[in-house]
Amino acid sequence: MENQRNVILAIGLMALVLFGWPYALEFFYPARPATIEDAVEAPRPGLKNSNAVPDTGTAPKVIRERKAVIAGSARVPIDAPRVAGSINLTGARLDDLVLKDYREKLDKNSDLVHLFSPAGTGDQYFAQFGWIGEGVTVPTSQTVWTANGSKLTQKTPVTLSWTNPAGQRFEITYAIDANYLITVTQRFVNTGPAPAIVRPLGLINRTSANADPSTWTVRNGPLGVFDDVADFDVHYDDLDENPKKLVEYTGNIDWLGFTDHYWLSALIPAPDTKGQMAGNFRALGGKLYQSELLFDTTVVAPGRQIETKSMLFAGAKETELLDDYVDAKNIKLLDRAVDWGWFIWFEKPIFKLLNWLFEQVGNFGVAIILLTIIIRGLMFPIAQKQFASMAQMRAVQPKMKALQERYKDDKQKLQQEMMELYRKEKVNPLAGCLPMFLQIPVFFALYKVLLLAIEMRHQPFALWIKDLSAPDPLTPVNLFGLLPFDPPSMIAIGVLPIILGVTMWLQFKLNPAPMDPVQQQVFSIMPWVLMFVMAPFAAGLQLYWAMSNVLTIAQQKWLYSRHPQLKELAAKEAAEKAAKADGKGKA
Repeated sequence: MENQRNVILAIGLMALVLFGWPYALEFFYPARPATIEDAVEAPRPGLKNSNAVPDTGTAPKVIRERKAVIAGSARVPIDAPRVAGSINLTGARLDDLVLKDYREKLDKNSDLVHLFSPAGTGDQYFAQFGWIGEGVTVPTSQTVWTANGSKLTQKTPVTLSWTNPAGQRFEITYAIDANYLITVTQRFVNTGPAPAIVRPLGLINRTSANADPSTWTVRNGPLGVFDDVADFDVHYDDLDENPKKLVEYTGNIDWLGFTDHYWLSALIPAPDTKGQMAGNFRALGGKLYQSELLFDTTVVAPGRQIETKSMLFAGAKETELLDDYVDAKNIKLLDRAVDWGWFIWFEKPIFKLLNWLFEQVGNFGVAIILLTIIIRGLMFPIAQKQFASMAQMRAVQPKMKALQERYKDDKQKLQQEMMELYRKEKVNPLAGCLPMFLQIPVFFALYKVLLLAIEMRHQPFALWIKDLSAPDPLTPVNLFGLLPFDPPSMIAIGVLPIILGVTMWLQFKLNPAPMDPVQQQVFSIMPWVLMFVMAPFAAGLQLYWAMSNVLTIAQQKWLYSRHPQLKELAAKEAAEKAAKADGKGKA
C-alpha cells in the first residue's frame, strides 16, 4: 500500500511540476522593475528630443504581395551559406531574409522560412540602421543609398553610402558570417563647416500579426538581456496598454529584439561599446512594434568622423550556435533566447546528450529510445533498491496490520510503533518512490527540449511519425485517416498515446494490487486518463514515456525473478481477488 501511495504521490508531483511550476515562478519571482511602468528617460543634452520615434516611414495602407514589393525596389542581393535575400537601397533596410535550411511546413516542397519581409506586406519584419541628428540632415526611410558592391556574401561585405546636401557623408557597412550574424558598421563623416550632433541607432520593426503567441511554457515577443539579466516580462499587449507605448532600458544593454518559437532577431552592441547606449521597446499602433538600440549622442567637429559598430542576429535559435556566439563573440546570455526556464542546468545537458545520440544514429526517434535506455540503465541500481524495499514492505504487512488493530484508537502511538517496526526490519517506506522522483526532472527536461529545440523541428522517426516535435497524427477516431475529417485535439488520441496507456496499464498490473479499493480504482483508470492527457504532447515525448514503460516492464519481470516473495505475493493476491470475484458471482 505504501508503495502504491508513493507512486500516486510521485505522479501527482510530476503533474504539479509540469503544469504548475511556471505559475509558482511568477509568484515567487515577480517581474523586474524596469518594465512598462518605467519612466521615459529624459532627453539627452545636445538633442531636443532624443526619444523621438526613429524614422521608419509609413507602411502602405494596402497590403501588398511580398514578391511584388521586392521586385519593385532597387536591391543588393544577399547570398550567404545559410541565408539569402536582399537589402533595400531605399532606407538601407534589411527587409528580405530567407533561411536556407528551414521550410515553413513539413512538406519538402513548401516555401523556405521568410524571416524578414518588407514594409507594407502582411508579414512586415525588417531591420534598419540610421541616425537621429540636429544641425545635420540625416538619412530617412525614403533615402536612396548607393552600394559599392553587387552582392553581400560571407567574403564580400557591402557598404552603402549617402551624402546630404551639405556634403556630409553617411556610410553603413554590412558583413555576414557563415550563419546568422551580420556585423554593421555605421560611419558619419562631417565634411561641413559646423559641428554636427548625431546619435546612431539600429531598430527592428515587425508586425505581431504573424508572431508566435506566448504560452505558460514558451515566452515569445519582445526580449532582451540588460545588465546581464534576461528580461522576459514585456509582451506585445503590455506595450499596447502602456500610456507611453514605450519601455526603455538604460545602462548595460547586452542585446534586445523579438523572439518567436524557433526564430530570433536581435540588435547587439559591439563588446567595446557596452554602457554607451539605451534600448527601447515601442508600440507603433496597428500591430506594429519596434525594438531600438540607441547609442550615445556625439558632437562631431568639422573634419572629424565617428564610427559605431553593432551586430544583428537574424535566424534560427540553434542551441549550439547560440552557445558559440556567447563564447566567440562575447554576446552575453544569447542562449537565453531559447526559453529554457529555471531548469536550464538540467535541460541543456539532456539536449546535448540527445543531440549527440542523433549525430551518431541519424534518427531522432532512435536517439530518444537510446536516451531512454541510458536513463533507465543509470537508474537501474535505484530500481533494484526499490524492489527490495517493496519486498520488505510486503514482508512486514502482517505486523503492520497487527499494529493498526492494536493501536487503532491511538494514532500517535501507532506512528511510533510503525517507525520502530521500520527500524527493526530495516525498511525505508520512501525508497519505493525514489525512481519516480528522479524521472520528474528528466521528463520535464525532455518535454522542454522537444518543445523548444529547433533541432527537433520536423524530425521524423519511422512509418507515420514524420515530426517528433508535433503530436502523433494517426488516430483511430477517424479510422486512421480513412474518414475525411480532423477530430478535435481533445479526442484525437494517436497510436503512440494508446501504446503509452497500454504499457502503463501492464506496468501497474505487474505491481502487487493495493489493498485499498479506492487505490485500486485510481490505478485502474490512471493509464487511460494519462493517455488522453498526453495525446496533445509531442510524439517524441510520447515515444520516450512509452519506451520507458516497456523497459520498466522488462525490468520488473527480471526483478520479480530476483525477489520471489513479491511474485508469490502478487500471485496470491490475484488468486484471492479471483476467488472473491467468483464468490460474488455465485452469490
